[in-house]
Amino acid sequence: MTEESYLGVRDGKVNAYVGPDGTKAFQAIAIGHALRFYAKTGMKMNRAYTPTAMLKVATSFTGKAYKRNKVGYVEAADDLQNWADEMKASLPIVEAQ
Repeated sequence: MTEESYLGVRDGKVNAYVGPDGTKAFQAIAIGHALRFYAKTGMKMNRAYTPTAMLKVATSFTGKAYKRNKVGYVEAADDLQNWADEMKASLPIVEAQ
């Protein structure tokens, strides 16, 4: 039995990322935003996700190595957003009742 992945939508907005692929898409979006935030402010989102750890996650999604500098963080964030957009485009959409 395989787990079904889909995007839950209500009022035209995604409000649920369901299943393994949906969860991965949400993770990519969240890490991308955290990297962009770090590049802009120098502040970490939390202790667990250091910039190095976030870049390792980005590499696991994209297969591309990133440098630990402002340009590398922004590049990784852009690549994660592109990856998440492609994943979201491939997932079925389920309207909420």
